Amino acid sequence: MLPATSYAIEEPFYTTLRTFPEFEIRQYAPYTVAEVLVSAPASEAGNRAFPILAGYIFGKNKGERKLAMTAPVTQAAAPMKLEMTAPVTQSVASGGMLVQFVLPEDINMENAPEPLDPRVTLREIPSRRVAVIRYSGFWSESNYEKHLSKLQEGLRAANVVWKGEPVLSRYNGPMTPWFMRRNEIWLNLD
Repeated sequence: MLPATSYAIEEPFYTTLRTFPEFEIRQYAPYTVAEVLVSAPASEAGNRAFPILAGYIFGKNKGERKLAMTAPVTQAAAPMKLEMTAPVTQSVASGGMLVQFVLPEDINMENAPEPLDPRVTLREIPSRRVAVIRYSGFWSESNYEKHLSKLQEGLRAANVVWKGEPVLSRYNGPMTPWFMRRNEIWLNLD
């Protein structure tokens, strides 16, 4: 018998505040991200941003420091203006898609290695509450829209107000079978 292998990967810390049939409400602790803005539709943004962000965490930074891969990788419509205190959720704008890698818990704005690629930006995401729906499958506009609608309908039924644009959060690598993939859509409640 072979020993069990753990595929656990670090995620930002959160507490589940409330669970509903279709979604849950989470309180996230602050965390730091490396992000890049790409001019691409949602279906292509992750593929275009991945090599840029992977370069940063695999040592394309001052000091050539390698960082652990974490989850999720998030993507959302880019905001017109980024503020250091803005949540992960963004406003729709024509600026493309903002794709983020969550950095390991022990990395913050003070000790994160400086990116060598000027397209990579570091930012701290403050503590916030989000509504989350979880689903499996590959990326498709229809799968995403179906689950976003379920989340929004569930929030309306619970009389919970959200603001900002949805954030797609992906947790698995490209070799993960579709039925084992963990995807989430987050809506900001703060």
